Amino acid sequence: MIQFESVTKKYPNGQIALEDIDLKIEDGEFVFLVGPSGAGKTSLLRLFTREIWPSAGRILFNEEDILKIPSSKIPYLRRKIGTVFQDFKLLLTRTLFENVAVPLEVVSKSEKEIEETVSGVLEKVGLLEKADMFPAQLSGGEVQRTAIARAIVSKPSVLLADEPTGDLDPKTALSIVKLLEKINEEDKTTVIMATHNAQIVNHFKKRVVYLKNGKIEKDEKEGKYEAD
Repeated sequence: MIQFESVTKKYPNGQIALEDIDLKIEDGEFVFLVGPSGAGKTSLLRLFTREIWPSAGRILFNEEDILKIPSSKIPYLRRKIGTVFQDFKLLLTRTLFENVAVPLEVVSKSEKEIEETVSGVLEKVGLLEKADMFPAQLSGGEVQRTAIARAIVSKPSVLLADEPTGDLDPKTALSIVKLLEKINEEDKTTVIMATHNAQIVNHFKKRVVYLKNGKIEKDEKEGKYEAD
């Protein structure tokens, strides 16, 4: 379970990104985080991975206050959290297989385990036959699927997706969110997706948390999103 308790984030320039946020996300939920640019969506995600610190409040993950975790243990926290970015952040000089293998190499998995695990994940996202290709040889949707594969290869319990469909055409965007839904349902992975895409949100009818000016304005179980 993820819980934000009275969380406020104020940046040094005086900008208040989030103000008095109370939010609880249960294990296995799929949540769309929506709202206009500057609403605080990315700040909320970055707080959960402890890239930034709140100015006030507590953030709990499985009943543990992540703000009290020693810096030396933060890599262990982040191994439980997969992150997918709009700009992919793949290594252009590595093949798809090599990109997806990076998180396993970091924790010194054996070559056999890496081979089996990465192949299985690439098959799950529909890219096994392109394992030896490089990111520049692929479509935007295929590159994003590779990024998703890399994010889930370590079997995280939470998957964060920050505008993962922002640069994709509608059909490809739909397929990417269907893949995230599959991961959520089959692996019981908690998915939190920040997005501006009203069409996607309204199609999937998941829980919708609407942020505006750093505050939660709406939180609906099967919500809709009227784009700003």
